[in-house]
Amino acid sequence: MRIAFLHTRIRVEERLLLDELERRGVEIELLHADEAALDITADAPPRPVDALFDRCLSNTKACAIVRAFTSWGVPCVNPPEALENCADKGRTTALLRRAGVPSPRTILAFSPESALDAADDLGYPVVLKPAVGSWGRLVARLRDRDALEAVLEHKATLGGVQHGVIYLQEHVDKPGRDIRAFVVGGRTLCAVARYSEHWITNTARGGRTENVPLTPELDDLCARAARAVDPSDSGDSGGTSSGGGAAALAIDILEHPERGPLVNEVNATMEFRNSIAPTGVDIPAMLVEHVLARAEAGAGAQGAAA
Repeated sequence: MRIAFLHTRIRVEERLLLDELERRGVEIELLHADEAALDITADAPPRPVDALFDRCLSNTKACAIVRAFTSWGVPCVNPPEALENCADKGRTTALLRRAGVPSPRTILAFSPESALDAADDLGYPVVLKPAVGSWGRLVARLRDRDALEAVLEHKATLGGVQHGVIYLQEHVDKPGRDIRAFVVGGRTLCAVARYSEHWITNTARGGRTENVPLTPELDDLCARAARAVDPSDSGDSGGTSSGGGAAALAIDILEHPERGPLVNEVNATMEFRNSIAPTGVDIPAMLVEHVLARAEAGAGAQGAAA
């Protein structure tokens, strides 16, 4: 079996995944996003592959490349719809709301004036995020109108498409932690609590992790969040990583003191290096197993069509 491995950097996660693929005897076609040149008018990819495993850090490049491979009938993890639904926080939030998944109150604004009015409606402090972004970068907790005005002035001065959409969210007074759960193929594998002295608990910014038991309530919330962004998820994983959705997702959850758990974000290129030891779950092996299952399912579908 040959798997195209789309990447931009080989970090710890990518190294673990590549090692697992090699351990299983899989032929790996390394595809660096910056070096790809795809003839999308052709009937097939440059080299035949059984699936594409996306670990690209650029949402824009990943979505375009995955769309191309999908058009050639190559199963992709993640599929393009899930990638695109998770890349834009506004789209993610809207899909969660439509699916009835509880999430923090969020307002999209499109000018400094409307953003200030929205913040007054939400109540301070407010959280300002880029509509597209990760690792907690450019995320700010703003305690009053003066602070928000200053940040909005900077955004207006910087210009650019990324600053044209202002994503404002209510601040959730969480108990010093948030929860990240890992859903692969419609199945919740495990979850961790992320602790930090900083209000942003992302482990990329130094947060520590510990295992969180998977309760039926947490499992159900994660499954519903995954289905909201992954159209391929039928909701029936059958207890295996190949029976539900096509996507592999990380679900970030905030614990509201009154409203309970709220899904904050859904991430399509999960980081998991700090979650393997506390959970005892071999996340790289589960991801690779899922990719290979998607490849086999794709080969079976093509054979039936032939």
